[in-house]
Amino acid sequence: MSWTPKNIKDQSGKTFLITGANTGLGFQTALELAKKNALVIVAGRNEEKINQAIESIIQEIPTAKLEAGIVDLSDLKSVKSFAANVIKNHNRLDVLINNAGVMFPPASKTKDGFELQFGVNYMAHFALTSYLFELVNSTKDSRIVTLSSIAHKNGTIDFDNLRLEKPYDKFREYGQSKVADLIFTFELQRRLTTIGSNTISVGAHPGISKTELLRTDKPEMIDEFPHMSANQGAFSSLFAATETIEGGSYIGPNGDGEMTGFPAPAFIAEYAKDKLIGKNLWKYTNSELGLSFL
Repeated sequence: MSWTPKNIKDQSGKTFLITGANTGLGFQTALELAKKNALVIVAGRNEEKINQAIESIIQEIPTAKLEAGIVDLSDLKSVKSFAANVIKNHNRLDVLINNAGVMFPPASKTKDGFELQFGVNYMAHFALTSYLFELVNSTKDSRIVTLSSIAHKNGTIDFDNLRLEKPYDKFREYGQSKVADLIFTFELQRRLTTIGSNTISVGAHPGISKTELLRTDKPEMIDEFPHMSANQGAFSSLFAATETIEGGSYIGPNGDGEMTGFPAPAFIAEYAKDKLIGKNLWKYTNSELGLSFL
Protein backbone atom coordinates (compact mmCIF):
# COMPACT_ATOMS: atom_id res chain seq x y z
CA MET A 1 0.00 0.00 0.00
CA SER A 2 1.33 3.43 -0.96
CA TRP A 3 0.41 5.34 2.19
CA THR A 4 0.26 9.15 1.94
CA PRO A 5 -0.90 11.90 4.35
CA LYS A 6 -4.34 11.65 2.72
CA ASN A 7 -4.74 8.52 4.85
CA ILE A 8 -4.36 10.47 8.11
CA LYS A 9 -7.57 10.62 10.12
CA ASP A 10 -8.87 13.87 11.55
CA GLN A 11 -6.63 14.99 14.43
CA SER A 12 -8.98 17.53 16.02
CA GLY A 13 -8.33 17.96 19.74
CA LYS A 14 -4.81 16.52 19.56
CA THR A 15 -1.61 18.44 20.28
CA PHE A 16 1.66 17.67 18.47
CA LEU A 17 5.10 19.13 19.18
CA ILE A 18 7.69 18.97 16.39
CA THR A 19 11.30 20.05 16.86
CA GLY A 20 13.06 21.56 13.86
CA ALA A 21 9.70 22.44 12.33
CA ASN A 22 10.61 25.64 10.49
CA THR A 23 12.11 23.82 7.50
CA GLY A 24 12.45 20.49 5.71
CA LEU A 25 10.86 17.37 7.17
CA GLY A 26 9.64 19.14 10.30
CA PHE A 27 7.89 21.85 8.30
CA GLN A 28 6.21 19.30 6.01
CA THR A 29 5.15 17.25 9.03
CA ALA A 30 3.61 20.35 10.65
CA LEU A 31 1.87 21.30 7.39
CA GLU A 32 0.23 17.89 6.94
CA LEU A 33 -0.89 17.69 10.58
CA ALA A 34 -2.33 21.22 10.36
CA LYS A 35 -4.39 20.05 7.37
CA LYS A 36 -5.89 17.39 9.66
CA ASN A 37 -6.90 19.95 12.35
CA ALA A 38 -4.21 19.16 14.91
CA LEU A 39 -2.80 21.85 17.17
CA VAL A 40 0.89 21.93 16.25
CA ILE A 41 3.66 23.45 18.34
CA VAL A 42 6.17 24.49 15.69
CA ALA A 43 9.49 24.39 17.54
CA GLY A 44 12.88 25.68 16.41
CA ARG A 45 15.82 27.85 17.33
CA ASN A 46 15.16 30.95 15.24
CA GLU A 47 12.03 32.90 16.17
CA GLU A 48 11.89 34.75 12.86
CA LYS A 49 12.12 31.51 10.84
CA ILE A 50 9.53 29.81 13.04
CA ASN A 51 7.11 32.71 12.50
CA GLN A 52 7.77 32.61 8.75
CA ALA A 53 7.02 28.87 8.73
CA ILE A 54 3.77 29.44 10.61
CA GLU A 55 2.79 32.20 8.18
CA SER A 56 3.50 29.92 5.21
CA ILE A 57 1.23 27.21 6.64
CA ILE A 58 -1.53 29.70 7.43
CA GLN A 59 -1.42 31.01 3.86
CA GLU A 60 -2.19 27.49 2.68
CA ILE A 61 -4.48 26.54 5.59
CA PRO A 62 -6.15 29.65 7.06
CA THR A 63 -7.79 27.55 9.80
CA ALA A 64 -4.48 26.02 10.96
CA LYS A 65 -3.93 25.85 14.72
CA LEU A 66 -0.25 26.61 15.26
CA GLU A 67 1.94 27.81 18.09
CA ALA A 68 5.55 28.99 17.97
CA GLY A 69 8.05 27.26 20.24
CA ILE A 70 11.55 28.67 20.56
CA VAL A 71 14.24 26.22 21.67
CA ASP A 72 17.97 25.89 21.04
CA LEU A 73 18.79 22.20 21.13
CA SER A 74 22.51 22.94 21.44
CA ASP A 75 21.83 24.46 24.88
CA LEU A 76 20.29 22.23 27.54
CA LYS A 77 19.17 25.25 29.61
CA SER A 78 17.10 26.35 26.62
CA VAL A 79 15.60 22.85 26.34
CA LYS A 80 14.58 22.87 30.00
CA SER A 81 13.10 26.35 29.80
CA PHE A 82 11.17 25.50 26.63
CA ALA A 83 9.74 22.32 28.16
CA ALA A 84 8.62 24.24 31.26
CA ASN A 85 6.80 26.71 29.02
CA VAL A 86 5.01 23.93 27.14
CA ILE A 87 3.92 22.34 30.43
CA LYS A 88 2.67 25.69 31.69
CA ASN A 89 0.56 26.34 28.59
CA HIS A 90 -0.77 22.86 27.77
CA ASN A 91 -2.70 20.19 29.62
CA ARG A 92 -2.03 17.50 27.02
CA LEU A 93 0.64 16.43 24.53
CA ASP A 94 -0.50 13.63 22.26
CA VAL A 95 2.62 13.30 20.14
CA LEU A 96 6.18 14.51 20.65
CA ILE A 97 8.16 14.31 17.40
CA ASN A 98 11.91 14.46 18.03
CA ASN A 99 12.69 15.57 14.48
CA ALA A 100 15.40 18.26 14.54
CA GLY A 101 18.90 17.33 13.53
CA VAL A 102 22.26 18.49 12.28
CA MET A 103 24.38 16.61 9.76
CA PHE A 104 28.07 16.94 8.90
CA PRO A 105 28.74 20.33 10.54
CA PRO A 106 32.33 21.47 11.04
CA ALA A 107 33.87 19.99 14.19
CA SER A 108 32.04 21.74 17.04
CA LYS A 109 30.40 21.24 20.41
CA THR A 110 27.12 22.14 22.08
CA LYS A 111 27.10 24.68 24.89
CA ASP A 112 27.26 21.73 27.29
CA GLY A 113 30.37 20.28 25.64
CA PHE A 114 28.97 17.39 23.58
CA GLU A 115 29.98 16.79 19.96
CA LEU A 116 27.37 18.83 18.10
CA GLN A 117 25.64 16.02 16.19
CA PHE A 118 25.44 13.76 19.25
CA GLY A 119 24.40 16.66 21.48
CA VAL A 120 21.63 18.02 19.27
CA ASN A 121 20.35 14.86 17.59
CA TYR A 122 20.33 12.68 20.70
CA MET A 123 21.15 14.31 24.06
CA ALA A 124 18.82 17.28 23.65
CA HIS A 125 15.92 15.07 22.57
CA PHE A 126 16.49 12.70 25.51
CA ALA A 127 16.38 15.74 27.80
CA LEU A 128 13.28 17.18 26.11
CA THR A 129 11.46 13.84 26.30
CA SER A 130 12.35 13.56 29.98
CA TYR A 131 11.11 17.05 30.83
CA LEU A 132 7.86 16.59 28.90
CA PHE A 133 7.26 12.99 29.91
CA GLU A 134 4.72 13.61 32.65
CA LEU A 135 2.59 15.65 30.25
CA VAL A 136 2.88 13.07 27.47
CA ASN A 137 2.30 10.12 29.81
CA SER A 138 -0.85 11.71 31.24
CA THR A 139 -2.31 12.06 27.72
CA LYS A 140 -4.31 9.00 26.64
CA ASP A 141 -2.82 6.96 23.78
CA SER A 142 0.12 9.35 23.37
CA ARG A 143 3.38 8.59 21.63
CA ILE A 144 6.97 9.72 21.23
CA VAL A 145 8.39 9.61 17.70
CA THR A 146 12.16 9.88 17.32
CA LEU A 147 13.85 10.28 13.95
CA SER A 148 16.83 8.15 13.06
CA SER A 149 18.50 7.52 9.70
CA ILE A 150 19.75 4.89 7.27
CA ALA A 151 23.14 5.97 8.68
CA HIS A 152 22.33 4.24 11.99
CA LYS A 153 23.50 0.98 10.34
CA ASN A 154 27.10 2.20 10.50
CA GLY A 155 26.82 3.73 13.97
CA THR A 156 28.22 2.55 17.29
CA ILE A 157 28.46 4.35 20.62
CA ASP A 158 32.01 5.26 21.63
CA PHE A 159 31.66 6.40 25.23
CA ASP A 160 35.20 7.80 25.00
CA ASN A 161 34.29 10.08 22.10
CA LEU A 162 31.00 11.80 22.88
CA ARG A 163 32.65 15.14 23.64
CA LEU A 164 34.92 15.26 20.58
CA GLU A 165 37.84 13.66 22.42
CA LYS A 166 39.09 12.02 19.21
CA PRO A 167 39.88 13.51 15.78
CA TYR A 168 36.58 14.50 14.17
CA ASP A 169 35.00 12.19 11.59
CA LYS A 170 31.73 13.70 10.41
CA PHE A 171 30.36 10.41 9.04
CA ARG A 172 31.23 8.41 12.17
CA GLU A 173 29.86 11.06 14.50
CA TYR A 174 26.62 11.40 12.53
CA GLY A 175 26.12 7.61 12.52
CA GLN A 176 26.77 7.56 16.27
CA SER A 177 24.12 10.21 16.88
CA LYS A 178 21.54 8.39 14.75
CA VAL A 179 22.11 4.95 16.21
CA ALA A 180 21.80 6.63 19.63
CA ASP A 181 18.36 7.92 18.58
CA LEU A 182 17.26 4.42 17.63
CA ILE A 183 18.74 2.83 20.77
CA PHE A 184 16.81 5.47 22.74
CA THR A 185 13.59 4.64 20.88
CA PHE A 186 13.76 0.95 21.83
CA GLU A 187 15.07 1.41 25.37
CA LEU A 188 12.34 3.97 26.04
CA GLN A 189 9.72 1.47 24.84
CA ARG A 190 11.13 -1.20 27.16
CA ARG A 191 10.86 1.18 30.09
CA LEU A 192 7.35 2.30 29.13
CA THR A 193 6.30 -1.36 29.03
CA THR A 194 7.86 -1.96 32.46
CA ILE A 195 5.85 0.85 34.09
CA GLY A 196 2.65 -0.14 32.26
CA SER A 197 2.37 3.16 30.41
CA ASN A 198 -0.09 3.55 27.55
CA THR A 199 2.39 5.89 25.84
CA ILE A 200 4.43 4.24 23.07
CA SER A 201 7.88 5.02 21.66
CA VAL A 202 8.40 4.59 17.92
CA GLY A 203 11.09 5.53 15.40
CA ALA A 204 11.09 6.74 11.81
CA HIS A 205 13.57 7.69 9.13
CA PRO A 206 13.06 9.73 5.95
CA GLY A 207 15.25 7.79 3.54
CA ILE A 208 17.12 10.34 1.47
CA SER A 209 15.11 13.54 1.26
CA LYS A 210 15.99 16.91 -0.21
CA THR A 211 16.12 19.25 2.79
CA GLU A 212 18.50 21.84 4.22
CA LEU A 213 20.22 19.19 6.37
CA LEU A 214 23.38 19.23 4.26
CA ARG A 215 23.61 23.03 4.12
CA THR A 216 26.77 23.10 6.28
CA ASP A 217 28.56 20.54 4.12
CA LYS A 218 27.96 19.71 0.44
CA PRO A 219 24.26 20.11 -0.51
CA GLU A 220 24.98 18.75 -4.00
CA MET A 221 25.93 15.36 -2.47
CA ILE A 222 22.26 14.37 -2.43
CA ASP A 223 22.12 14.33 -6.25
CA GLU A 224 24.43 11.29 -6.21
CA PHE A 225 21.61 9.19 -4.73
CA PRO A 226 17.95 8.43 -5.40
CA HIS A 227 16.02 10.91 -3.25
CA MET A 228 12.59 12.32 -2.49
CA SER A 229 11.08 15.70 -1.82
CA ALA A 230 10.96 16.86 1.80
CA ASN A 231 7.20 16.34 1.72
CA GLN A 232 7.43 12.67 0.81
CA GLY A 233 10.36 12.27 3.19
CA ALA A 234 7.99 13.29 5.99
CA PHE A 235 5.58 10.44 5.22
CA SER A 236 7.45 8.04 7.54
CA SER A 237 7.25 10.47 10.48
CA LEU A 238 3.58 11.15 9.80
CA PHE A 239 2.79 7.43 9.59
CA ALA A 240 4.68 6.81 12.85
CA ALA A 241 2.87 9.70 14.51
CA THR A 242 -0.70 8.92 13.45
CA GLU A 243 -1.24 5.29 12.41
CA THR A 244 -2.11 2.40 14.72
CA ILE A 245 1.26 0.71 15.27
CA GLU A 246 3.00 -1.09 18.11
CA GLY A 247 5.48 0.49 20.48
CA GLY A 248 9.03 -0.14 19.29
CA SER A 249 8.07 0.07 15.61
CA TYR A 250 10.54 1.67 13.19
CA ILE A 251 9.16 3.12 9.95
CA GLY A 252 10.99 4.08 6.76
CA PRO A 253 10.52 4.22 2.99
CA ASN A 254 9.95 0.86 1.26
CA GLY A 255 12.07 1.42 -1.88
CA ASP A 256 15.51 0.06 -2.74
CA GLY A 257 17.90 0.63 0.14
CA GLU A 258 15.07 2.47 1.93
CA MET A 259 16.22 5.64 0.15
CA THR A 260 12.82 6.43 -1.38
CA GLY A 261 9.30 5.05 -1.26
CA PHE A 262 6.32 4.89 1.05
CA PRO A 263 6.10 4.10 4.79
CA ALA A 264 6.77 0.51 5.84
CA PRO A 265 8.63 -1.35 8.61
CA ALA A 266 12.31 -0.42 8.27
CA PHE A 267 15.53 -2.36 8.71
CA ILE A 268 17.01 -2.25 12.23
CA ALA A 269 20.67 -3.02 12.90
CA GLU A 270 21.10 -5.65 15.64
CA TYR A 271 23.36 -3.22 17.51
CA ALA A 272 20.47 -0.77 17.94
CA LYS A 273 18.32 -3.48 19.55
CA ASP A 274 20.98 -4.65 22.03
CA LYS A 275 19.44 -4.37 25.50
CA LEU A 276 22.76 -3.98 27.32
CA ILE A 277 23.84 -1.15 25.03
CA GLY A 278 20.44 0.46 25.55
CA LYS A 279 20.76 0.20 29.31
CA ASN A 280 24.32 1.57 29.30
CA LEU A 281 23.50 4.52 27.04
CA TRP A 282 20.45 5.36 29.17
CA LYS A 283 22.51 5.26 32.35
CA TYR A 284 25.23 7.45 30.79
CA THR A 285 22.71 9.99 29.52
CA ASN A 286 20.82 10.31 32.79
CA SER A 287 24.14 10.75 34.60
CA GLU A 288 25.49 13.38 32.21
CA LEU A 289 22.23 15.32 32.24
CA GLY A 290 21.71 15.04 35.99
CA LEU A 291 18.37 13.29 35.44
CA SER A 292 16.68 10.16 36.74
CA PHE A 293 14.34 9.64 33.77
CA LEU A 294 12.47 6.32 34.09
